[in-house]
Amino acid sequence: MKASKRKVVGIIGGTGLYQMEGLENVREQKVNTPFGKPSDAYVRGSLDGTELVFLPRHGKGHRLLPTELNFRANIFGMKKLGVQQIISVASVGSLREEIAPGHMVIPDQFIDRTTKRPSTFFGQGLVAHVGFADPVCADLCKAVVRAAGEEGAPAHPKGIYVCMEGPQFSTRAESHLYRSWGAAVIGMTNLQEAKLAREAEICFVTLAIATDFDCWNEAAGDVQIDQVFAVLQNNARLAQRVIRKAVQYFPEQRSCSCATSLKDALVTERSKIPKKTRKDLDLLIGKYL
Repeated sequence: MKASKRKVVGIIGGTGLYQMEGLENVREQKVNTPFGKPSDAYVRGSLDGTELVFLPRHGKGHRLLPTELNFRANIFGMKKLGVQQIISVASVGSLREEIAPGHMVIPDQFIDRTTKRPSTFFGQGLVAHVGFADPVCADLCKAVVRAAGEEGAPAHPKGIYVCMEGPQFSTRAESHLYRSWGAAVIGMTNLQEAKLAREAEICFVTLAIATDFDCWNEAAGDVQIDQVFAVLQNNARLAQRVIRKAVQYFPEQRSCSCATSLKDALVTERSKIPKKTRKDLDLLIGKYL
């Protein structure tokens, strides 16, 4: 399946965002990948003239733990459907006083605290090292920040996202540790998506919605899942409005380094790449071989 030459935007919906309102010509599409099944069928449609591909990260009905997510299949499936740019929506805990529940954050950095997750398409006889110093696409960040401002959303244009394993929330000691690192928010999903999107040469940005103060702020009380869902339900429509406007600001033709991140990343001698690996990853590496 060849990638479309049109702008195709992927939306990964997290806790509280399981669908996109306003989609026209809606249809579901199941995708097979060399890495197994994605979280669910992709929902395709048109939003104000832009082709969108939506995936509920945890599956319909929220069936999958963060650790159980098949991140590789989810991102590979997006690539297979021609997606060039992804907005990943996520609920997070705030680690800063100024980021109140209901605020949005567009993180520009990540810290990895996960331990059990495949985070690369490579291996199996093929080594690649992509640059990841700046893990999100600056062009997409600008678009989302602009859209949030125009929609009147309380938004923070940057911040460090700590990605933890879960499914338990932080201990108080961990929460204070992450604050001492200067981190802004904490979540359980976005780092692997960002790494794999970079390997797939897909532009990536996170739209994080703060639902609580984690557990460092004892005056605010500890994290309660019912409160998390209440905040998300109150902010779901605002998030959708921000997304709807942001995709209109995404560039039609990409000039960022995300689009060529694999160009100099493949280090294995070409004749040594196993046939199966070459075949499985042809969608990603074929143009460089």
